[in-house]
Amino acid sequence: MKEIEFTAIDGIKVGHMQDEEAATGCSVIICENGATSGVDVRGGSPATRETDLLNPVNMVQQIHAIVLSGGSAYGLDSCSGVMKYLEEKDIGFDVQVAKVPIVCGACLFDLVIGSPKVRPDLEMGYKAAQNANNTSYPNGNIGAGCGATVGKYLGPEFSMKGGLGTYAIQVGDLQVGAIVAVNCLGDVIDPEDNNKILAGMIKENKFMDTEKIMISNYHDRTNLFSGNTTIGAIVTNAKFDKSEITKIASMTHNGYGRTMRPAHSIYDGDTIFAMSTGDVEADLSVVGMLAANVMEKAVVQAIKNADTLHGVKAYKDLK
Repeated sequence: MKEIEFTAIDGIKVGHMQDEEAATGCSVIICENGATSGVDVRGGSPATRETDLLNPVNMVQQIHAIVLSGGSAYGLDSCSGVMKYLEEKDIGFDVQVAKVPIVCGACLFDLVIGSPKVRPDLEMGYKAAQNANNTSYPNGNIGAGCGATVGKYLGPEFSMKGGLGTYAIQVGDLQVGAIVAVNCLGDVIDPEDNNKILAGMIKENKFMDTEKIMISNYHDRTNLFSGNTTIGAIVTNAKFDKSEITKIASMTHNGYGRTMRPAHSIYDGDTIFAMSTGDVEADLSVVGMLAANVMEKAVVQAIKNADTLHGVKAYKDLK
């Protein structure tokens, strides 16, 4: 097993666009030839587009892009820019009178830092699609991770910088990779370093431990801070149908559970898409296990590569 670039996975291109002053952005994974896809939404506050279409009982079998965006529900507008770009390239589901690009998406809430009046829109989505290629991109304050923050149970003043992370591996001819924008309510931990907290609620450079504070406040239902949500995608060149790739999206949430405490709260819209882009034969359980593992590492990469933005402290500042 060897580590590879996420952009090296067969059949995809990846592009980003961000506005650091406004602290928001979007990321797009494009599969021009179409990809069999599924989704699993676990958080209680999702902002998504075309997730019903991915239900295995529904007609369309392949999609052409997944958009991960900031901007809360406003950011869903960025998907229209990706559709516009793909339509110009004559990519989409053939309905005889036109080709309709099938673009799924999910958004996180990043309106607290930067400008709440600037959100990913059609133009930003279009530019992200224009930027899509097979070369490597940095992790951290890029694309959908630009305005991401973590550790917000007591409010943004105690939070730290989140970001966008990727990680991918190859085993023989099998490729499995993850991309994720980490913007969780809770703390992010490193399972490979004794569950050490990497980023979260912080006061005077000391972590406050979100879960302990939540437990001590179990009776208090007034804390409804909702500026959260972690969104991501798994891409593999293995061959799966819609039911199988949906199961892989579900298994991948183990990666969230291992790295974010808590994950899937009522204040998070935690969502994972999964894409099957190739014809490599592989066991579903093995790919699901690998998907959770690479997602775990992608979350850690997002935190370790984030930089301070608008005064929000990053992991790098604590070293």
